[in-house]
Amino acid sequence: MTPAISFTRKIVPALLLAAFSVHAAPAPQKPVAQPRLVVVLVVDGLPQEQVTRYRDQFGQGGFRRLLEQGAWFSDAHQAHGITVTAIGHSAVLTGAYPYQHGVIGNNWIDPVTKQSVYCTEDSAHTYIGEETKAGDGTSPAKLRVTTLGDELRYGTGNQAKVITVSGKDRGAILLAGKTGTAYMYMEKSGNFASSTYYMQQHPQWVQRYQAGKPQDRYYGKSWTPLLADSAYVNDARDDIVPARAGARNTFPFAYYSDSGGLDGDYYSRLKSGPFLDELTLEFARAAVDGENLGRNRAGVPDILGVSLSAHDYVNHAYGPESKMSHDHLQRLDRMLAGFFADLDKKVGMDNVLVVLTADHGFANVPEFNETRGIPAKRVDGAQLLQDLNGHLAKTFGVDKLVTTYSLPNIYLDYALAEKNGVSRVKLEDAASSFLLRQDGLAQVYTRTQMETGAVATRMDTLMRRAWNRQLSGDLMVVTKPAWYFGKGAGGTSHGTPYTYDTNVPLMVYGPRWIKPGAYGQYAEVVDIAPTLAHLLRVRQPSASEGRVLTEVVR
Repeated sequence: MTPAISFTRKIVPALLLAAFSVHAAPAPQKPVAQPRLVVVLVVDGLPQEQVTRYRDQFGQGGFRRLLEQGAWFSDAHQAHGITVTAIGHSAVLTGAYPYQHGVIGNNWIDPVTKQSVYCTEDSAHTYIGEETKAGDGTSPAKLRVTTLGDELRYGTGNQAKVITVSGKDRGAILLAGKTGTAYMYMEKSGNFASSTYYMQQHPQWVQRYQAGKPQDRYYGKSWTPLLADSAYVNDARDDIVPARAGARNTFPFAYYSDSGGLDGDYYSRLKSGPFLDELTLEFARAAVDGENLGRNRAGVPDILGVSLSAHDYVNHAYGPESKMSHDHLQRLDRMLAGFFADLDKKVGMDNVLVVLTADHGFANVPEFNETRGIPAKRVDGAQLLQDLNGHLAKTFGVDKLVTTYSLPNIYLDYALAEKNGVSRVKLEDAASSFLLRQDGLAQVYTRTQMETGAVATRMDTLMRRAWNRQLSGDLMVVTKPAWYFGKGAGGTSHGTPYTYDTNVPLMVYGPRWIKPGAYGQYAEVVDIAPTLAHLLRVRQPSASEGRVLTEVVR
C-alpha cells in the first residue's frame, strides 16, 4: 500500500497544479491604447426629453451616431438641487457637488462683502485685446477643486493639452479647470478670446482666426426653419409662448444691428440662435489644428471641451416645447455631424473618445403648462423678500432681518436678531413658516437643518449637495413643480431639483473603449470624470464622488 500512497501523493498534486496553471493564468492581453483626444461636449440647457422626443428626425452623423454607436444613459442626472449653468459645468469634469467645489450658482452673495459675486469673476485678470467689465468671467479662482484636465496635465508633466471654448465665459472656464486654457465669446466684438489668467497674448492660430472675422458673415442673414412645416406639428403654437418685451416669438429671426453696422448690438444678437454654435464649433476646429490636439508629440491624450450655449438662450426665450427650440436642436445635430466628420479626417474617430451631456434641463413656459391643466406661474423674488422682511418685522419688531438674497438662497441677520432677543432657530422657523404659505413655494431648508445633515427624501439629498457651509444662504427655497423664480411675461427658466431640470443627456462614444447600447441604469453627470480618469489612467479629481460607469467600459 505504501508505494500506491506515495504515487498518489506525488502525481495528483502535480496534475492539479498543471490544470490550475492552464485555467488560472491565461496569456496576458495587450492593453487597449488610450484615446488620443477626449472631446467633452456640453449642450447648455438641453433636457433629456428633447433628445428622445426629436431623435427620429436626427441625421446620421450627429446625435444619432452617439445614440446608436455609443452608450446612452436615459436616466442620467445633474444630481444637485440648484440646476444652473455654472454648477452644471463644474460637475462635468470635477465629479463633485457644490458643497465641495464651491460654485453654488451663477452668482451668489460674498460672505464678507455681502455683495453679489459672479462665479468666474476675478479682478486680477482681463480679457486679451477685449473690453473687460467689472464682474466679467476671467478665471477659475472660485472653483475650489481640481478637474480631470488638471489631473491629466499633472500626470503627464503638463504635456497634455486642455483647451475649452464656449459662448459663455463660465462654460469655458469651469471646464478648463486651473491648468487648462479657456476661450469665450465676446459679445462686443464677436471674437473668441482668452484672459490674462491663461496667457499674456493669444497664440498665432488665434490671431489668424480672429483676423478672418468669421462672425461677420451672418450679418443680414436670417434663421429660418430647417425642416418642412409638418415636422413641427406637435410643437407649441407660437401664440401660446408670449414674446418678451421687444422680441419676436416666431420665425424668421434676422441678424443685424439697429445702427446698420457691425457692432455689439449685432454680435449680441448672434447668441440667440444657431449661428453662435456654428462659430463655437468652428473655433474648436481651429483649436484642433492650432494646438495639434489628438496628435500630441509627447504621445499623451489631450482634452477639448466645447460648451454650446445657444440652446440655453433659445429655451429661455421660447421654451423647450417651442418650434424654435425644436429647430435649433435639429440644426445642432447637423453641426455635430460635420464636426465629427472633420475630427475623423484630422485625428481619426477611432482615436477619439466623445462625451456629450448638458448642464441642466428646462421647465416648460408657464403659459404652455396652463394649457395642459398644470398649475404654473412665475414667482417674483423681489416681492417675496420684501413681504418676508415685512412679516419678520411685524413678528419680532425688528427691521431688515433679511439682509439680501440670491435665489434660491436667502441670507438672514442672525447677529441683529440675537441682539434683539430673537434666537437663530426662532428666526429661521418664522421665516420658513411664512414662506411655505406663499403661492408657488414647496419647500424651505434652514441653515440649522443643513448643518445637522438630516436627509429624508431625494430632494433633501439634492439640496444638501447644493449647499455650501461657507457660501450658501441661511434659507434655501424650492418652488412647486412647474413654477420658477422670475417675473413679467414670456420665456421660462431652470434651477430646481425636479426631473425636468435634472434629467440630461449622457452619451459616451468611442468603440475601442465603450460598449454601445441604451442603458437604463441610474447615472449622474459627476460619473463622467471618474470614468474618463479610469480610461486615461490618471488620478481622479480631488473631490470626485462619482462612480466609474463600468457597465459601458470594455
